[in-house]
Amino acid sequence: MIILVLNCGSSSIKYQLIDTMQEIAVEKGVIERLDAGKFRQPLEELLGQFKDYKIDAVGHRVVHGGSQFYDARQINDEVSAAIRNCIPLAPLHNPANLAGIEAAQQLLPDLPQVAVFDTAFHARLPDKSATYAIDKELADSHGIRRYGFHGTSHAHVMEMTARFLGRPANELRLISCHLGNGASVCAIEFGHSVDTSMGMTPMEGLVMGTRAGDIDAGVVLKLARQLGIDAAEELLNRKSGLAGISGIGKDLRDIEQQAAAGNERARLAIAVFAQRVRKYIGAYAAEMGGVDAVILTGGIGQNSVQMRQRILQRFEFMGLSTNEDLNLDAQVSHEHPVVDISRPQARVRSLVVACNEELYIAKETERVVKGAHKVSQPGPIPIAVSARHAHLNQTALEALFGPGHQLTVLKNISQPGQYAAKECISLIGPRGRIDKVRILGPLRKETQVEISRSDEFKLGVDAPIRDSGNVRDSAPIVLEGPAGRLELSEGLICARRHIHMSPQDAAAYGVKDKDEVEVAIEGGPRDLVFGDVLVRVKDTYVLEMHIDTDEANAAELDGGMSGDLIYKDAPAGIHAALRERHVRD
Repeated sequence: MIILVLNCGSSSIKYQLIDTMQEIAVEKGVIERLDAGKFRQPLEELLGQFKDYKIDAVGHRVVHGGSQFYDARQINDEVSAAIRNCIPLAPLHNPANLAGIEAAQQLLPDLPQVAVFDTAFHARLPDKSATYAIDKELADSHGIRRYGFHGTSHAHVMEMTARFLGRPANELRLISCHLGNGASVCAIEFGHSVDTSMGMTPMEGLVMGTRAGDIDAGVVLKLARQLGIDAAEELLNRKSGLAGISGIGKDLRDIEQQAAAGNERARLAIAVFAQRVRKYIGAYAAEMGGVDAVILTGGIGQNSVQMRQRILQRFEFMGLSTNEDLNLDAQVSHEHPVVDISRPQARVRSLVVACNEELYIAKETERVVKGAHKVSQPGPIPIAVSARHAHLNQTALEALFGPGHQLTVLKNISQPGQYAAKECISLIGPRGRIDKVRILGPLRKETQVEISRSDEFKLGVDAPIRDSGNVRDSAPIVLEGPAGRLELSEGLICARRHIHMSPQDAAAYGVKDKDEVEVAIEGGPRDLVFGDVLVRVKDTYVLEMHIDTDEANAAELDGGMSGDLIYKDAPAGIHAALRERHVRD
């Protein structure tokens, strides 16, 4: 497809005409010095230059989608209204984005137009990452939370890294460092953003070209009192960061040149910038319990040899070691968008990846346009609530119940060949214990214990959300049985919600193994949409969605409930159609 990608700022339009098949821009440029929001005439002139191309769709960069949009969406009145509602969160960006959308809709009324949000990749941050430590009711009423930005960049380099490493993104733990005039770091765990340095606004986090990044709130209050709100905002947003420390400007190339000549403020600016990035890398590696690759992208990440060396040094303790010669020679291009600068023995890869947000926007636009914009036809999916339970291997079983012990079947459960055993164990954590935890059979190769978030609190543990079977670097737990105790260094997880499907079910719903979908629960006591639901396909599976007790309580589910699968590309208005179907049925 040929996709026109538009990034409309307050006084400019950045554009690229992208051939998604070849993944190249056939035309690109910037129209500058425009009156605010006056985009129709320059766009009309631009389209006149593209008359030899058959444009299939328009993809728009939209900075803020709030917490509503976790994915790209085809633009309709509902989506436009939601973008408008987010203007208070991005007053400098969303009005221009919206003006560009309206101008393009007027000039190309027959083409699909798609909004791709900077915030979407972070929209489902875990609550512990998204929440500021202020009064919860006040925060909720004013929409104060951490939204994150640069999502298109972080998502794109995640996909490029997975392709380069030959592994699916949902098996990788990555730290993506988008370093440029605007800069942010993102912790990407198994295909999802779980933390990011920018917050409610792009002012939080790393030192940037002109933004201060992380700063004591007391400093902000002091500046506001002494300078006034507007002047304090101007200082922190446009006169701080590299420019503020160095006194030279925001361009790192100039700062590095002055640092080489002995300018101490320039040297300090470089040191502070690198130290902040290093701090986030270390924090996110700890938060995810390990990392497979650290990615450097953006203008600084791709081009500054010195800054890459400063950032990536002294991480040998966590398995990250770079080759100085490879770092010196690293250059990314269309033909080679990923360059590995690691030493051969490094367990954690150091990668330089070309930033190409426009290509990501074009591919997302293509995906949405080609997607199945419909309610699933085969019917609702039965939902089962999975209480805390354990899967044991033979070694663990014998340690807990004695040599030669075999599980005793209590009753068969929904998935063929699986059963609840009569045997139960106790879970012992730093804060408490939970008794009578049922063992499910048959035995597995790896011992795994699945609990809910409420159980986490009772035990005093922090269990990661994982696909069932993925226990590497998960949480420790002590198991107790009638014959003894077993201390696991890993194996405790909160199981990711998922749907079991046979190949026939998957074909009927138009999905495949490891796809991610949404499931809407509507028409019951509380309407709710479960996102990031993993599809698991196997010959022996019976159609059923599994959620834990906390998730069931959130939706006020009782026995016999079911949900409707929503395709990832479904438009925002799909929920109304589902409600109509519930009423009709």
